[in-house]
Amino acid sequence: MKKYLIIIVALIVVYVFTMPEEINFDNNNFDNRRSVLVSYNEEELSMSIDDYVLGVLACEMPALFDEEALKAGAVAIRTFYKYNKLKNNNYVAKNTEQCFADENKMRENWDSKYDVYLNKLKSAISETSNEYITYEGDIIASFYFSLSNGYTESANEVFSKDLPYLVSVPSTWDENVKTFKNILQIDIITFLNKLGLPQNSNVLVKDVIKTDSGRIKQITINDKAFNGIDVRKLLNLKSTDFEIEVYNGMVNVITKGYGHGVGLSQYGANEMAKLGYKYDEILTYYYKDTKISKLDV
Repeated sequence: MKKYLIIIVALIVVYVFTMPEEINFDNNNFDNRRSVLVSYNEEELSMSIDDYVLGVLACEMPALFDEEALKAGAVAIRTFYKYNKLKNNNYVAKNTEQCFADENKMRENWDSKYDVYLNKLKSAISETSNEYITYEGDIIASFYFSLSNGYTESANEVFSKDLPYLVSVPSTWDENVKTFKNILQIDIITFLNKLGLPQNSNVLVKDVIKTDSGRIKQITINDKAFNGIDVRKLLNLKSTDFEIEVYNGMVNVITKGYGHGVGLSQYGANEMAKLGYKYDEILTYYYKDTKISKLDV
């Protein structure tokens, strides 16, 4: 009898010391087994991939968007992170790359609708769990932006990357959005200062070269050549599709769209969703010749 007791005790000891580590699923996390590092407010946070997608989706897209648009956003965000992680295993997501909102920021933004919007976004993430955008079997660089000028832009024009799935496609739905056009009004002196140009009472624009999508590629202002991206940065414009008008000592810069224009148009996705398009149809429209793959990565 003592012999059997010794064997039983030995088996219990072996079992205890070979038990798998317990995984904590508290705090409403979807899956804490996969750790994502995020640089946020000068801190490095660790979280699950779905918690990360939630924080980015809450910051990048209005929660009142159609659910299919939010699903499209969730897949694009997840794909963008994984693309960078596969390129560099030590990759730390930065709030400057994909805007991120923590719980406090969500509560501040959503106020009394916090629970409603939180559940809405969690549903969009859960229903697209482990889904990524792929091109010929590889996870893509799923760039996205807010609002187009009626067309998306090719990656080659903005990032000098010739990617076959990031080419210009029509996005005329964006023209229905109230903020499609914006006007920056600024006095001539400030305008010239921001561009690093000598003081002058006139603003002369010439030699305007546009990309196929209608955005400014190159422009000459008062005999100084600029590329459109630099002008956008210097003047803090919404996009590189802009026109410059001058009268009575003032400059009006009229822009169409918002963002770099490459990949998924978030407002375009929402307008498509309103028309009945599903999230996978939206994604494969903006990312040419891609497909949605369910991958455990």
